Amino acid sequence: MSNLPEPAAVIRLPDGTYTYADHLPDPIHPAAVPQVVHQHIHQAPPDRTVQRIALGSGIGAGTVAAGVYFGPLLVGALTAIAANLAILTFLAAVLAWGVVSVVKSVGGTDGKAAAKTLARTRKRRR
Repeated sequence: MSNLPEPAAVIRLPDGTYTYADHLPDPIHPAAVPQVVHQHIHQAPPDRTVQRIALGSGIGAGTVAAGVYFGPLLVGALTAIAANLAILTFLAAVLAWGVVSVVKSVGGTDGKAAAKTLARTRKRRR
């Protein structure tokens, strides 16, 4: 009296190998409805090609590790510097426009002449 399940029937395949009957693939139905395939796209791992080339060329692992660590930090620092310069340039343009507007409105004829001279100077620089 055993608690084990009944063994499945063993069949011989056309190529001569044996398999259990319950492990056979489902038959292909040509008129079956196509199945929807859900494909999950994942982010690729970081590319280590540069590190492998560097290690193969004879530089030490410490140098490669420093490049891996400080490379993104350098990119971040340069991006921050570029953003600061862009903000400062924008502020300089706004302040120059404000000065020209004030000089035009307050200065009378002398102010308008000075604003025209300033505008000509800017056009020549472009």
